[in-house]
Amino acid sequence: MKAATLSEIKAELKTLPPAQLMDICLHLAKFRKDNKELLTYLLFEAQDEAAYVKGTKDFISEQFDEINRSNIYYAKKTIRKILRTTAKFIKYSGSRQTETELLIFFCKKLKHSGINISSSTALMNLYERQIHKIEKALATMHEDLQFDYREELENLKM
Repeated sequence: MKAATLSEIKAELKTLPPAQLMDICLHLAKFRKDNKELLTYLLFEAQDEAAYVKGTKDFISEQFDEINRSNIYYAKKTIRKILRTTAKFIKYSGSRQTETELLIFFCKKLKHSGINISSSTALMNLYERQIHKIEKALATMHEDLQFDYREELENLKM
């Protein structure tokens, strides 16, 4: 089955009555957890981005508290899982400012987690990739915001 283009989907959605449109959204929510999370963001959290970022930071903090520090292998697996979750939340928002805030928060938590990331090449590369992503997101932001985040970014660099 070939997927329709976004313009075709948009044109079809315009022709549907509101009740049928609601049924389609509910069906999407039942189909996958990611769809349900995205709909939750769009319906309840998109209006207050600051609260969304705060809630996401709290969730990330909880996950960092649960890291198994006894073995670097298990720590790496958990850190990758936290990063995947963070990336998913960033994707829901689509805002460069949210992306920057969450990635800076992730890097701070990783740096202060008590895990020696410099002893693991994979963790060091992961950390440096996140720094690069922050720099890339900063380049597209307003100059005032760039200045605010640059200071935090400089503190993260090793």
